[in-house]
Amino acid sequence: MQYRYLGRSGLLVSRVCLGTMTFGMKDWGCDQKEANGIVSAFVGVGGNFIDTADMYSTGVSEEMLGKAIKDHDRDDLVLATKLWFRMRKGPNAKGLSRKHVVEAAEGSLRRLGTDYIDLYQVHGPDWFTPMEETMRALDDLVRTGKVRYIGCSNYYAWQIVKANAIADQFHTQRFISAQHMYNLVRRDIECEILPACVDQGMGMLCWSPLASGFLSGRYKREEQPPDGSRISYRKDIDIPRYYREGAFDIVDELVAIANETDKSSAQVALAWLLHDHRVTAVIIGPRLVEHATNCLVVGDWGLTDEQYERLSNVCPFKHGYPWEWIEMTYGNIGGGEEFTPPHVHHVMKRG
Repeated sequence: MQYRYLGRSGLLVSRVCLGTMTFGMKDWGCDQKEANGIVSAFVGVGGNFIDTADMYSTGVSEEMLGKAIKDHDRDDLVLATKLWFRMRKGPNAKGLSRKHVVEAAEGSLRRLGTDYIDLYQVHGPDWFTPMEETMRALDDLVRTGKVRYIGCSNYYAWQIVKANAIADQFHTQRFISAQHMYNLVRRDIECEILPACVDQGMGMLCWSPLASGFLSGRYKREEQPPDGSRISYRKDIDIPRYYREGAFDIVDELVAIANETDKSSAQVALAWLLHDHRVTAVIIGPRLVEHATNCLVVGDWGLTDEQYERLSNVCPFKHGYPWEWIEMTYGNIGGGEEFTPPHVHHVMKRG
């Protein structure tokens, strides 16, 4: 297993992160015994980064994860969880108010059976709570030792920059990571969010890197999702999200490269994300030990530049305006330098 620094922090995490949304999930999840096996298989190959959230099965995922890590050295693990979703009927049992931030952290610590959370992430933006209130509350958790680092998820680029600017203004903790949907079918974050994270020194954690299993090659053109598959239980969410123009063309190219490399389509799809060093880790969500084992191959295997470009260009992602204007006019201010500075390279690389 290879490791990458999480943003500009000194924290090293495995480039495959174990997501635990399946733990305790009805229909397409797993029970405690399988969860124990998945965690053991993950840790056994050097994985140290595990992600959960308080809302996964309304706390059951955290409870199951807490039990699953008891046979492993807690200090060797990087545990990440999230808050934001409503956890009960009370009017304040949601969002990013100081009250809920503190209560949610205490609840997660209790369910996980640990004294501290390595990475505490806000699961989404709170349109009603001032960011200053949220950032100060998160900073208090760090200062009291209950949290080590903080991150965000599903934020707009402007919210990422604003939150860190507030942290700088008040000399409080900044976000070191962002967790967003990113895969070969949905490349939305390339427009604004990935460049913002590079600018802010934040690592990118990719959720749904396999597009809910769509990129595994299991799903066929003109056919309904197989009974028992994840997408079959989430049709209203995943079909509009991933069944789009060119998606099956991408799968065809995944299968072709998988055959060339003697790897699975899922492994190739994950390796495409990790080829980009702006990405810190891909979050896998297995419900069986064999699923986890299959994905863990990319812990130390990757694509060639040529294979990466082949996949990127099956359905070229249109960045729109202002990218089109920037690309057209870039030569007016660039091109005379000996080499392109790293921060510019990361922003312009997908042109």
